[in-house]
Amino acid sequence: MAEQVLFQGQPALRLAIGPQDAILVALHGGHLLSWTARGQERLYLSPKAIFDGQAAIRGGVPVCLPQFNERGPLGARAKHGFVRNLAWATVAGPAGQLVLQLADSEATRALWPHAFRCELRFILGAGSLRIELLAHNTGEAAFAMTGALHSYFAVEAIETARLRGLDGALCLDTVAGHAGRQSGDVLFGTEVDNVYDAVPGALELQGGASPLRLSQSPSWGHTVVWNPGPVKGPALADLPADGWRRFVCVEAAQVLSPVQVPSGAHWQGWQQFDLLA
Repeated sequence: MAEQVLFQGQPALRLAIGPQDAILVALHGGHLLSWTARGQERLYLSPKAIFDGQAAIRGGVPVCLPQFNERGPLGARAKHGFVRNLAWATVAGPAGQLVLQLADSEATRALWPHAFRCELRFILGAGSLRIELLAHNTGEAAFAMTGALHSYFAVEAIETARLRGLDGALCLDTVAGHAGRQSGDVLFGTEVDNVYDAVPGALELQGGASPLRLSQSPSWGHTVVWNPGPVKGPALADLPADGWRRFVCVEAAQVLSPVQVPSGAHWQGWQQFDLLA
């Protein structure tokens, strides 16, 4: 059963199975702040992240919905949507799971004129974690959405990190401004902001305390790989000057083609993390 705690003055929930595996989730944004697996932290949370119950939190796993970045009807009014800036409610769940829920309100309808109910389910295992996101259309009209689970994975040094499994995948390189195919592993050290067509197999991230296998449901059409690099990284106010060297974002995402959700229907997607060693 999850334990109610305060983290940086904000309400959060801690769920553990055994002495070495635990998660910490802020109610603000339904934001996963920490995933400890086999006794070690596997996510990156910026020491300069803002915890005021209003701003988005830098690091962990932010939930981006109903749009990714500024690609969608909200534009610059709500970068990465608005659910990461709202308070979620706790819902009773099975043992080993933490479940949160968020519904539309007058404030959300002022930005996005749709009725919805979102559910986040965190399923914790020994050396593994699955995050499930559900979006229910409770209104009378269909809606379109994009989004992502914007996962920040801790690495020891960005120059030694590499991501395997995307060789040959179609890629939109938003830094260079062109599309092509990935050749070999994804390497880091300069700015990386790539949107890949999702591949059927799992990916492997190396460079952290141990390799991670990252997989996502077929309902996510894309995988985003991001690191701000040595120029943009130090310019981010909520990130230490060298913080960009300590993480790689590998995101289960829907970016280039919105998902259509009819009235009364729902969309569901998940991302899973597994230790390989």
